[in-house]
Amino acid sequence: MHKPAELAEKFFGVPYESLDERAKNVARLISERKHIARDSTKELDAATTHGQRAADAVAAFGGSWIFITCFIVVMVVWVSLNSLILATHSKAFDPYPYILLNLFLSMLAAIQAPIILMAQNRQSYKDRVSAEHDYEINLKAELEIMLLHEKLDGLREKQWTELLDMQKEQMAALKNLLESGRT
Repeated sequence: MHKPAELAEKFFGVPYESLDERAKNVARLISERKHIARDSTKELDAATTHGQRAADAVAAFGGSWIFITCFIVVMVVWVSLNSLILATHSKAFDPYPYILLNLFLSMLAAIQAPIILMAQNRQSYKDRVSAEHDYEINLKAELEIMLLHEKLDGLREKQWTELLDMQKEQMAALKNLLESGRT
């Protein structure tokens, strides 16, 4: 079992204290033989506020085909209804160029844009946390592979030493046989 300080010196070539927090964490987990994999998305989702969940829901709905379809239907109904009222009563509640509709659309955009930006910022944060976690996992895997190579090299060295010792014994036995055969 290796100590974190030994791992830092051996694989990073620097003292343990000079490592960043992620590398220290990885070295410690390797020395303790603990796993590092976890679902960081679930951890982040468990810590969300109501506002963050609402922003995610608005962004998900605002970027869906259902929203686009509803938006088109409302626009067509609004224009058709105004045109029908204008044709039958010669006075519409929102005559062309549809100033009231433009006001509603501007208000929708003014509210929807910051909410979508909040959701995008949150998704960006989730991606950063996930990337940092992936880095830790990759670093741990790389160090584990290096440790395995070290073990394999040690085993191979031991086998070669044993083979050489066996060969020396065989050569000595052959020498003894040859000498005893001559006499």
